Amino acid sequence: MFDSFPSGASERMDRPTYHADFSRVYNSGIDFLNKLERGQHFKERGFASWEAFAVGDWSRALSLADEKREDYALEMQKAAQLGIPHRRLRVVEFPITPYVQWEFFVLRVRVDLGDDIKVLDARKISDIEKDRPVPEVVILGDVAMYEVVYDDDGNAAGARRFSERELIRETSRGFDAMYERGEDFHDFFEREIAPLPPPPAVRRWGG
Repeated sequence: MFDSFPSGASERMDRPTYHADFSRVYNSGIDFLNKLERGQHFKERGFASWEAFAVGDWSRALSLADEKREDYALEMQKAAQLGIPHRRLRVVEFPITPYVQWEFFVLRVRVDLGDDIKVLDARKISDIEKDRPVPEVVILGDVAMYEVVYDDDGNAAGARRFSERELIRETSRGFDAMYERGEDFHDFFEREIAPLPPPPAVRRWGG
């Protein structure tokens, strides 16, 4: 599973180019969007909820978690109008990192609006990750696939674009197999996220 991915030919795109290309392909008549999230430490500068979380203001971070609710609702409305089903799979390592703990409150807003998100315990894919972690990818039908790229500080820095159809299909099959193993978002949230105490400020340990 994902065996061909590391050696697949790709084009490196900076962030603006990636966003423009993604928008073009997304609106070109694709059949689906699948997103696989694997990283456990990211930064979301400019997102008020993340900024509050980063300085240790957990209550404010939670109160601002639905800041982008309207944007998410419009995004899902557009997907429905275009007939593009979205599926997202969030891989989670234990112990749960502060970022992932915060992110789940934002993802809960998306799920409550109808987004299709499942969760997968990283320990359950140790058979798949014997040699390397599964890729962090966004798959747009069988037309384009993007491996999201981050800088050393955890900030989004663009993507690697893959266009080879068989590689995209192979990666999609891997996503489908993992998605079948995934757990309902709310079940995972209530069991693993809701009971956690507030996390420490991100900027206490750098950034």
